[in-house]
Amino acid sequence: MEEGGSGRVTTAAGDDKLKQIFNGIRTSKSPAVINYGASWCRVCSQVLPAYFQLSKKFPKLSFFYADIDECPEATQHIRYTPTFHFYRDGERVDEMFGAGEERLHDRLWLHS
Repeated sequence: MEEGGSGRVTTAAGDDKLKQIFNGIRTSKSPAVINYGASWCRVCSQVLPAYFQLSKKFPKLSFFYADIDECPEATQHIRYTPTFHFYRDGERVDEMFGAGEERLHDRLWLHS
């Protein structure tokens, strides 16, 4: 899923891929962010181009995107889209609900 100005975002195409991403985050221990969205979510569509652009500004973070309809099993805990989960040392350390490019930028800066 490389949109617009591409970026460094890996897309989870299905539950198995998302589980591999979770494993990678746990074992690599490098900072990461997962954007949970949905194709029918207007706010998700609005923030996605910014997410791709921001992935270029924060090279120390690994960026992932998961569509909740493509990964129903692994995302059943997601209640709101978009949801952003931030990971450090293999553990989830923060979460952000909703959009807002400036809010997202600040949160990414905090965790990079």
